[in-house]
Amino acid sequence: MWHPGFPHLEVRPGRLHGYHRHFCVASHSYRGTPACPGLVLGLDRGGSCRGMLYRVPAAEGDAVMAYLIEREMLTGVYNPCWLHVRSDAGPVTAITYVVDRGHGQYTGRLTLEQTIERVLQGVGDRGSCLDYLRNTVHHLRALGLPDRPLERLLKQAEARRGA
Repeated sequence: MWHPGFPHLEVRPGRLHGYHRHFCVASHSYRGTPACPGLVLGLDRGGSCRGMLYRVPAAEGDAVMAYLIEREMLTGVYNPCWLHVRSDAGPVTAITYVVDRGHGQYTGRLTLEQTIERVLQGVGDRGSCLDYLRNTVHHLRALGLPDRPLERLLKQAEARRGA
């Protein structure tokens, strides 16, 4: 949300109903290794989630879609879905990447303890899972979109790390 990587004309907050942010995707490169996997976020079924909506110039639409597919679909763990999102300016339809619960990287059935373990153990090409969680929480706060479950996860992971 804070570094989209593509040209856009407008950014505004929105709420997606029926999905929530969840550390439910095993990371074997960005935030972990095959021997010591970490976790990354996915949109999983249930609840709701606030995020940012990006309006892309029409002339850039195909290039932006190609970029997003290349970035998000490396392992096929996400399903690209056009979903309705609410915003202050009214409803919009936006491309989202929803986790595929049947994919081998889906870890949505981990306990809280197992999730914390993975967050604390995961270190990959892009750094540690814990740093990813911290960065996400801090950026969501800065955007005025705090995510209470992620805030609690960070607090518990940091407390456990300090133990």
